[in-house]
Amino acid sequence: MTTAASTSGRHAAAEPDRRVFGGQPSTAPQKPDFEAIQDSAEFAELRRRLRRFVFPMTALFLVWYLTYVLLSAYAHAFMATQVFGLVNVGLLLGLAQFVSTVLITLAYNRFARRRIDPQVALIRAHAGVESK
Repeated sequence: MTTAASTSGRHAAAEPDRRVFGGQPSTAPQKPDFEAIQDSAEFAELRRRLRRFVFPMTALFLVWYLTYVLLSAYAHAFMATQVFGLVNVGLLLGLAQFVSTVLITLAYNRFARRRIDPQVALIRAHAGVESK
């Protein structure tokens, strides 16, 4: 193979790797066929399962949050109602926002472990990809 020096003084093309170009076959792992995975029934089922949890939970949380915001903006008397001591309805509903966020996170974690992760393992097995 002939090599020519470039005008910038850098070395020219190196000798091709014989293992890749006609010599010994490369031992690099094959990448999965992502288009085939995306077209598979298993992947469609995974997406359906995920959508059935995520969309309703997102809608529920947004309605809950917007209700809190609207009550805070327009129902001052209700939000200022004393529950006990200096604690009012507005404070309890505000704290409930944090509690609901944690509960949604825990629910998703449980859902993912029971319904999503097994489906992902099935898809990975069919694609010939090792699970970590």
